[in-house]
Amino acid sequence: MTTDEIRERYLEFFEQRGHLRLPSYSLVPSANDPSALLTVAGMHPLKPFFLGVERPPALRVTTCQKVFRTVDLDVVGSTARHLTFFEMLGNFSFGDYFKDQAVAYAWELSREGFGFPADRIWITVFEGDDELGLGPDEEAIAAWEAVGVPRERIVLCNRKENFWEAGLTGPCGPCSELYLDRGLEFGNADDLPGGENERFLEYWNLVFMTYNQEPRGTLTPLPASNIDTGLGLNRMAVILQDVPSVFETDQFRPLVELGEELSGRRYGADGASDRSMRILADHARGMTFLIADGVVPSNEDRGYVLRRVMRRAIQHGRALGLEPGFLVRYGELVRELMGGAYPELHSQREAIDTWLSAEEEHFGHTLEQGLETLGELIERAREGGASVSGADAFRLHDTFGFPFELTRELVAEAGLEVDEAGFEERMAAQRTRSRSGAGSGSSGAAGVREDAGRFAKQAGLQTRFVGYETTEQATTVAAVEAYEPASGGSVLVKLADSPFYPVGGGQISDVGTIECENGDCRARVADVVRLGDDQALLVVLEQGELHSGERVLARVEPARRHATECNHTATHLLHAALRDRLGPHVRQAGSYVGPDKLRFDFSHGQALSAEELRDVEDQVNTWILENHPVRAITTTLDEARSLGAMALFGEKYGEIVRMVEVGDGGLSRELCGGTHVRSTAEIGLLRVISETSSAANVRRIEALTGPGAVQLVREHDRLLEAAATRLHVTPTAVLDSLDAREAQRKQLELQLRKAAAENGFDATAIAQSAVSVGEVPLVSAEVALEDAKALPEIADRVKGQLRADGVIVLASRVDGHASILVSVAPAIVERGVRAGEIAKAAAAVLGGGGGGRDTLAQAGGPNTQKISEALEAATKAITAALDKS
Repeated sequence: MTTDEIRERYLEFFEQRGHLRLPSYSLVPSANDPSALLTVAGMHPLKPFFLGVERPPALRVTTCQKVFRTVDLDVVGSTARHLTFFEMLGNFSFGDYFKDQAVAYAWELSREGFGFPADRIWITVFEGDDELGLGPDEEAIAAWEAVGVPRERIVLCNRKENFWEAGLTGPCGPCSELYLDRGLEFGNADDLPGGENERFLEYWNLVFMTYNQEPRGTLTPLPASNIDTGLGLNRMAVILQDVPSVFETDQFRPLVELGEELSGRRYGADGASDRSMRILADHARGMTFLIADGVVPSNEDRGYVLRRVMRRAIQHGRALGLEPGFLVRYGELVRELMGGAYPELHSQREAIDTWLSAEEEHFGHTLEQGLETLGELIERAREGGASVSGADAFRLHDTFGFPFELTRELVAEAGLEVDEAGFEERMAAQRTRSRSGAGSGSSGAAGVREDAGRFAKQAGLQTRFVGYETTEQATTVAAVEAYEPASGGSVLVKLADSPFYPVGGGQISDVGTIECENGDCRARVADVVRLGDDQALLVVLEQGELHSGERVLARVEPARRHATECNHTATHLLHAALRDRLGPHVRQAGSYVGPDKLRFDFSHGQALSAEELRDVEDQVNTWILENHPVRAITTTLDEARSLGAMALFGEKYGEIVRMVEVGDGGLSRELCGGTHVRSTAEIGLLRVISETSSAANVRRIEALTGPGAVQLVREHDRLLEAAATRLHVTPTAVLDSLDAREAQRKQLELQLRKAAAENGFDATAIAQSAVSVGEVPLVSAEVALEDAKALPEIADRVKGQLRADGVIVLASRVDGHASILVSVAPAIVERGVRAGEIAKAAAAVLGGGGGGRDTLAQAGGPNTQKISEALEAATKAITAALDKS
């Protein structure tokens, strides 16, 4: 049975038994779930349904969920079944059936669907736990006995084995696992399920989701008893295809064979090559699916997880001798193998290829030098009988982009250790520096949402949102509750009908007022809490009191709403324009839409040029002036996708979705629940105010629209007039006047630097200090300066005194700052010596950074006392590069 057939048999089995089949949710969790960076379990996206915060689409559902876990990353490739990315089959009940039916379904599918003999199926159940105050799960034992499992094949196991927890807190409950007895040839007669042995292979976990754990160790019953099951698709393929490991199954074997083809090595010939091929097979799947779900490589959060996986794969590809470009080949094969079940692999093809290629090229430049440096560190540690220091590990991370986990893995392979505490200490210091001056966010929003969810559930009524049609609505107060965590007369309110938009999709919530029809009370709406398809209001009483059943008039502040709508529609136009100008790899990575401005984060690997930014802004304003209609269309998710609608990664979508379309020809289509203008002309004008980096491979644009944009243009006009007045020219001549003044300033500075160089330095003497590296003259010297800007002029004069093409490294210390300049002759660049790389190696010692062209680069840092070490590091890097040529 193929992996695809196993997946379909499972889903079809439960569909035939009243379960709604849902497509896999994204690997990126919902923005409302900060508990994990990535989806780590089949039930993870369904947590709001288990908690009762959101209403499930059906009481019974079944899914095949994409899952990514990093906990076993270091052992992937070394074992027969550990993976980072895998598929988890599951059937779920939200207060419908419970243990008896879940057990009956699992028994029937195991025997009749997968053909397992009854006498080879063993069961484990929860034995109880004193700390949790729970006894043995007698109900589960009775359910298994009822379907025919003898008591001697039902094994009691402890909390670690048979009490399922999503994390330190959250939904949890006792579980019961199904094991297949593989026979005595895999173990001993006294082996049992749940023990450390190869005889019993666990293949299905039935979680009886009964409690919410908050805080740790304290259990509160959930609103309903639920069922959450998980069957690992890839593990089931190992069993049904009767192969020794997951890497021999039909989903993995072609990826291993690709490794054989590209490396010229045979799988099974030697352990190191086998491990590298298995790592490439697993990591190729993981990175391809992560990118398809909108993750891009970076140094933060889930982007770092992706980068870590990609760089580990690149390192193992190089170890196998694979030619550059192999990641894209692996991505193509993953798409071929799994694109039928996951169409996003096809729709995101260009983005996948772009990021795979870019990361391999980027990391490839520094991998070889980093590996050489690490090799030297390992040899030094062996000679000294010590570990690799945290400082050296940090330098590898900071200078060469080596993930610490990769350094640790390679050092462990050499039989040594890394000073993890020292590395973490330096990382913490770097994070502190990067956060300097930045504020920290509040964790209060999660608490408000949880409290509002409980309040809404007790109200027993779902609010009908009417804010698309009106900003003013006569309605009834369904429930009121004083909100203790807040002050100043704050209360939670539930309306029967609400015109207030709840925060979501990047758009902030509406504000406004609620007034009693009889005029006795008035409240200011401070926040609108989104609860799936429901909402609750946090209001501040300004007059009188609100009572349940009272008739009120709810009003949204219209000017603020319209300004927000202008910015939201403009964000859609900006997204479309960026994809048109830069390419389809551009995807939304975050946004803020408020009345004051819009902020749009998007995946792109470099800063936009002035021309690109101008083209994007012009395109948006053209669409605004063309007065395109804006429509919200309710359709099916499949239909929206067929029309090319963009979806926000991390968001959950049902079978029926709301698609916002701009223009009759659909110049922009996005799945969006936000509020929008009726036509683009309402926006008036868009002006970009900044384009910056948000994170590695993520850019951020901030812009103004409407009156805010007009005010900005007027302010720019005022500044231009003021500059013209001070320069005594007309506004149109300001640039020419500034250019003339700048040219004059540069000429004066050049004269001053030449004078300083001629008066203070003997270029001939510096050139005569050159040493030969091979046949290449190398000058490495510190010079005393009052202005480090004189270094290029001094280097030019020294260059003229050298007997042949060479390399010049000059250093100076000015006002407590160390500066380095590296000059490399073009002929030496061709031999592999690049000034930018040399400057970075020196800067790492100085505690700073730098870079530049292959022929000329500069760097600096605060550690002036380490200038000699920096010059030595530069010399070593130059020598190493020349030795390879």
